[in-house]
Amino acid sequence: MANHKSSIKRIRQTETKNLRNRYYAKSARTAVRRLRAMADKTEAAAAYNKVSAMLDRLASKNIISKNKASNLKSKLAKHLNKLAA
Repeated sequence: MANHKSSIKRIRQTETKNLRNRYYAKSARTAVRRLRAMADKTEAAAAYNKVSAMLDRLASKNIISKNKASNLKSKLAKHLNKLAA
């Protein structure tokens, strides 16, 4: 167990940030899954804008890496283009 006040505080902060980051990453995964399950192109296009913004936001906060965000957005764009109008 930590003995210094600063290390005890750091442990508390880390636990809080881990929970928050896990929540954001999980909600992003759920949004990506929902988008992949969509069959209507107009609905999927609207959802794609929101999901890509979410992924960019998570990448800028280092919750997910920038490459992962780019790869997900690319795959989702390919899925969106395959959908029939």
